[in-house]
Amino acid sequence: MTVLPDDGLELAAEFPDSTHEQWQRLVAGVLRKSGKDVEGAQAEEALSTALEDGLRTRPLYTAHDTAPEPGFPGFAPFVRSGRPEGNTLGGWDVRQRHEVADNGAVLTDLENGVTSLWLVVGEAGIPVPSLAPLLEGVYLDLAPVVLDAGADVEPAARELLRLYAERGVGKDAVRGGLGADPLGHEARTGRATDFGPAAGLARLCAEEYPGLRALTVDALPYHEAGGSAAQELGASLATGVAYLRALTEAGLSVERACAQLEFRYAATADQFLTIAKLRAARRLWARVAEVCGAPAAGAQVQHVVTSPVMMSRRDPWVNMLRATVATLAAGAGGADAVTVLPFDDAAGLPDAFARRIARNTSTILIEESHLARVIDPAGGSWYVERLTDELARAGWEFFRTIERDGGQAAVLRSGRIRTDLATTWAERSKRLAKRREPVTGVSEFPFLAEKPVVRESAPAPRSGGLPRVRRDEAFEELRARSDAHLAATGSRPRVFLAALGPAAAHTARLTFAANLFQAGGIEPVTEGTFEESGATEACLCSSDALYEEQAGSVAGRLKAAGATRVFLAGRPGEYPDVDAYVFAGCDAVAVLSATLDRMGVS
Repeated sequence: MTVLPDDGLELAAEFPDSTHEQWQRLVAGVLRKSGKDVEGAQAEEALSTALEDGLRTRPLYTAHDTAPEPGFPGFAPFVRSGRPEGNTLGGWDVRQRHEVADNGAVLTDLENGVTSLWLVVGEAGIPVPSLAPLLEGVYLDLAPVVLDAGADVEPAARELLRLYAERGVGKDAVRGGLGADPLGHEARTGRATDFGPAAGLARLCAEEYPGLRALTVDALPYHEAGGSAAQELGASLATGVAYLRALTEAGLSVERACAQLEFRYAATADQFLTIAKLRAARRLWARVAEVCGAPAAGAQVQHVVTSPVMMSRRDPWVNMLRATVATLAAGAGGADAVTVLPFDDAAGLPDAFARRIARNTSTILIEESHLARVIDPAGGSWYVERLTDELARAGWEFFRTIERDGGQAAVLRSGRIRTDLATTWAERSKRLAKRREPVTGVSEFPFLAEKPVVRESAPAPRSGGLPRVRRDEAFEELRARSDAHLAATGSRPRVFLAALGPAAAHTARLTFAANLFQAGGIEPVTEGTFEESGATEACLCSSDALYEEQAGSVAGRLKAAGATRVFLAGRPGEYPDVDAYVFAGCDAVAVLSATLDRMGVS
């Protein structure tokens, strides 16, 4: 045991120790000022945040918040990393996605920081015969290639292996993945595929290509269908177990079967949940390997992709910030490879600038922020360790329900997993509609005058299976109605904001109301009179005190001037001639949709 010398700098030595109960009493005192009369644990609970999967994050974590021992990096249960060195030897693999045969874009990426390629091949992307010209000039012994070919996996894999042989790349030097994922393809398309080709490719890789993985366990279809973190984890485990069964039945040992799998997860702008998810995923897969009798083979290889669900079509520049936080979380969570989707991904094919920003996001975090210099940088945080444990338990429970219902293939074909994911998304949609989960640039702080980002259309993604959702979809529908109205009439629908009293009284609610109506594509008018505004509806904005004095009379005058409906920005009350109320937590989508209906905006 090392004894540190007494240097006279003991932290907080002159202050008495504080207790958890003292902190709770201070919290209760603050809450009483806001009208909440709670004490003790109830005061702490009032500051807690509910997450999906029945989880809650608390405002304070201490050493008493225990979690299972995470072990050491590179050793079971692999919570801290699947490798002893983590990402400290050069950072994570920067993997760029390509879905069209653009050799110039591929070479530019590889010359400027990208270290591997993720190629969408087949019916939803690059034709198999185009692989050769696409990879012209690529040093295949230095740049690993990962395929995503759906039903075309066997011809795509054979073509890639042919290119390796043709260009003289030794079998021991081949790195990457063939991307066989029959259950992921079924989740995307609703079409069942035979496990035979995947098993055959796995045997080939195990026997001849030690650095090549044949199968991908892709959890993105479940994330993109609105699933929670625990559902994403559970579905990935169930898929991985299904592949282990298929591969061992085809003659591979458990150890060799595990070595053929790579797992793909989504990273969101909820950085701590993403960090916990990746750590929990490694722990859970280690448990699967242990139960299968191969604990040393349970080091999960993770490819993490910034979430398509969080990407907005309006104000897509904000996606750069979302992707940066998600990439930070992926790196801190120990991802082996990270794909940063370009900020204009939702608009179509990315341009050169968007691809540059995407690859530089990882480069800055690795080279300038030094994120990869520490193994498991979030480890030891009481919050992260506890959240990892709670999420692992929730994910394991969802996995068990899938196994009880016959496994991943069975729940896909019965529709059960679709129902589970739809239920989760419906609950989240309520929070989005009420702006409890704000989408910056869309449901909060929209900019109606911004010119849309126009890109060349991307190949149509595989479809027919689970749906694909986006956080912005409800508000995007409202904005599209407004855009159509603008194109047809030359102006957007308008609402007149009537500010009562001095700026100090009305500014906060005027800003709130303008923000809310613009989220639905309704232009707020704050200057002049109602008659001059061109609006048919109005909204009062002021303080509660001035509402008591003036709301009824002003609303009456607006009605007399032709207003068909008068809103009030504030909590519901009893004011003459006020028809409806808008306030923090109201269903903004319902309010805005009904308003557009009344305005004749189809």
